[in-house]
Amino acid sequence: MTTKVPYRLYLPEDQIPKQWYNLRADMKEQHDPMINPGTGKPAAVEDLYPVFCEELAKQEMDNETRYFDIPDEVREIYKIYRPSPLCRAYNLEKALDTPAKIYYKFEGNNTSGSHKLNSAVAQAYYAKKQGLKGVTTETGAGQWGTALSEACSYFDLDLEVYMVKVSYQQKPFRKDIMKTFGGEVIASPSDRTEAGRKILAEDPDNSGSLGCAISEAVERAVTSDGYRYVLGSVLNQVLLHQSVIGLESKAAMEMLDEYPDIIIGCAGGGSNLGGLIAPFMQDKLTGKADPRVIAVEPASCPSFTRGVYKYDFCDTGKITPMAKMYTLGCTFKPSANHAGGLRYHGMSPILSKLYHDGYMEAVAYEQTKVFEAAVEFAKRETILPAPESAHAIKAAVDEALKCKETGEAKTILFGLTGTGYFDMTAYAAFNSGEMGDYIPTDEDLKPSIDALPSIPGIQ
Repeated sequence: MTTKVPYRLYLPEDQIPKQWYNLRADMKEQHDPMINPGTGKPAAVEDLYPVFCEELAKQEMDNETRYFDIPDEVREIYKIYRPSPLCRAYNLEKALDTPAKIYYKFEGNNTSGSHKLNSAVAQAYYAKKQGLKGVTTETGAGQWGTALSEACSYFDLDLEVYMVKVSYQQKPFRKDIMKTFGGEVIASPSDRTEAGRKILAEDPDNSGSLGCAISEAVERAVTSDGYRYVLGSVLNQVLLHQSVIGLESKAAMEMLDEYPDIIIGCAGGGSNLGGLIAPFMQDKLTGKADPRVIAVEPASCPSFTRGVYKYDFCDTGKITPMAKMYTLGCTFKPSANHAGGLRYHGMSPILSKLYHDGYMEAVAYEQTKVFEAAVEFAKRETILPAPESAHAIKAAVDEALKCKETGEAKTILFGLTGTGYFDMTAYAAFNSGEMGDYIPTDEDLKPSIDALPSIPGIQ
């Protein structure tokens, strides 16, 4: 191109995607079906109706429909904060002295401070359309709970949020934002549910996990008339809604006559990574292009890099359907590190299958190295990144430095999923030198992996 690429490129409003892209429609082999724990057989869509909104259950089970129309009501809310900008990290490139071109898709331009609103709006819309009173959910770092509080406020729905206890304690202002939008926030594990009481009876000082919070939220949904459960990551429906990230990214890069050689995203449950890579993975699956795709996870909760590819429950209380995914075991208790949104024992079945089949790579980083990259990025690009996002930044920096060594001018795209302004206790710990690293040993991982469910004839 002869025209200089702008620091930030905003697509016009009329280029907000009109359809979500369902990556499963182009996968060479589908991921294995969910298993109903009551029957030990593949779950039917009707099995999901007591837990999920019916339309969302249908999206969850649909492996064939390539594109789903985005409802007009959802697109109208998207217009408040979308399209989100595609940014060129010129200052970071200069600091690294790399020939690589570094782009990032910034999803922090909304009150939730993250990409989570893309699916929260959709799920709240379908709940309202079904005539429900409200929904229940879990949240780790708080971004999902915040986003869903916003969406439920817009659609006048009640909301119960079960927040991982350590994050509840670390991030008091996240609770206040959720309450401002009308959400009720409960530290998990709690004494409000049988699942929570059981966990507390075994370990009164349990700091919580996403798996534990999911158990409580699901229990409350299925035992409360007029309520359903909604989830912010992992599920197929969530990756579907998040495809707006990748669709906008690809359209913006086409305007710049660019295409990524490397695509990088942080990986906890898989929502932002799956959304970012969706249209590029379509090119990879159909033979149109062959970008490298790198998932980045914390070394303290390494589902991809040290987990096993087997059926497991999606929650600690073992009341959800079982999914085949890379997992550390649903009873794995992650360390109370600061990347709360990545503190989940398993990974999206879609991404797990793609990784298992060799379409993706994965790396894991210690927390202090991630924060070193976060601080460097903040100084150069003036955005304080969320700790989760900083995992992707660390990998992008490493890949850019490899380009410096080889002299290759590769194009790197990573997902900046949100901002870190509610993560100041983490930054304070890093800046004071008090932050440490935890990497589980094989012995630490063995009990939860050994406790994976046995399914006659399947596992």
